[in-house]
Amino acid sequence: MQKAIACTIGVITFPAINVKTMAEADTLKAYNGIYLEIIMRHRDYIEEKEGLYVADLPKLVTPSDDAVILAAMGIKNSFPVYSYDDNFPDAASLAYKYVTQTISSISLPIQFWLKPAQTIRHCAGDIFDKAVLLCSILIALGCIPSRVVVSVRDTERRFVVYSEFKGRLICMDLENGINEYENMDSMLKGMGVETDGDATAYEFNDRMYRDIA
Repeated sequence: MQKAIACTIGVITFPAINVKTMAEADTLKAYNGIYLEIIMRHRDYIEEKEGLYVADLPKLVTPSDDAVILAAMGIKNSFPVYSYDDNFPDAASLAYKYVTQTISSISLPIQFWLKPAQTIRHCAGDIFDKAVLLCSILIALGCIPSRVVVSVRDTERRFVVYSEFKGRLICMDLENGINEYENMDSMLKGMGVETDGDATAYEFNDRMYRDIA
């Protein structure tokens, strides 16, 4: 039986604290600190191995992964009978909410990437991981022409995911919500990317990579 300790200071009695819980929390904190020390010691090596060539980006989008299919199935089950033609925009909105509200945003002091199944398993990832996961789910929902767009200006990067649906682009900005555009030019303009400006942009999914600005 674990011992719980209550503390009284003056007339105030603080609630009992489980000693084992405190010990476990301190141990976990110590482990995390040690892991971070080791990671930082080998930071250059890790980032070299974590680096991706543009040809590798499509490999990160995995709509056929079991975990992604399960996530897409959970969204489809929100409808009495899921129909791509009738329900995809609403399903895309649910996918966006899942990624932005369920997956925690994390930032480590090193460059790294996760595959969608890992992001789902840990319920965490950086904005790039979340964009890749969202794109994977949208494709699993039936929208094959869904892509991640990355705009780059100096050291700043912006990530959106869009789906081509019935002649329009459903653009899901992971930080600024969902908008619809008539074409790629208007979407890039909405992202602040001008074809003759300082920003560049590229897009990819599980089947392709392309420079677009």
